[in-house]
Amino acid sequence: MTTMPLSDTQTVILAAACARDERLVFPVTAHIKGGAVGNVCKSLLRRALIEEVPAAEPHTVWRHDEELGPVTLRATENALQVLGITDGPKDEDIEPTADPAVQGSPAPAVTKQDIMIGLLSRPEGASIAEIAERSGWMAHSIRGLMSGTLRKKLGLTISSTKDDIRGRIYKLPAA
Repeated sequence: MTTMPLSDTQTVILAAACARDERLVFPVTAHIKGGAVGNVCKSLLRRALIEEVPAAEPHTVWRHDEELGPVTLRATENALQVLGITDGPKDEDIEPTADPAVQGSPAPAVTKQDIMIGLLSRPEGASIAEIAERSGWMAHSIRGLMSGTLRKKLGLTISSTKDDIRGRIYKLPAA
């Protein structure tokens, strides 16, 4: 069975959601134009990487349901696994989806970019050496992906701090 990797936009939206305490998708902070956010969210819903939950805040509403009222989207534990986040918030009571369109869908492939975004999304961030160890990339390739794809193409802001033990630490801001 073939698997499809996450697109850059899907990765950005999931990484931002997984960086939040409640893992909420909204508000989307990435620079995405037009109806692309809706299309990406629908795709992530079909793949069971996000789920619909009741919305508590008006700025997080995805849609209005007649029975549930305002509904928002939350990243599932599957999203944490796909992004390689091992220390993210867990939900013991997440129920498996009953949607037949989701069941039997191929699991998304994890790309090196997904691994990198997952590592940068952690509260402690990641060093070049840590990213190289997980991805198998050389340091110059990692810096190129950060500069070219993550910063310029995806519009992500990556902070950099110096740590005496780990060296330079790169981190995506918690949204």
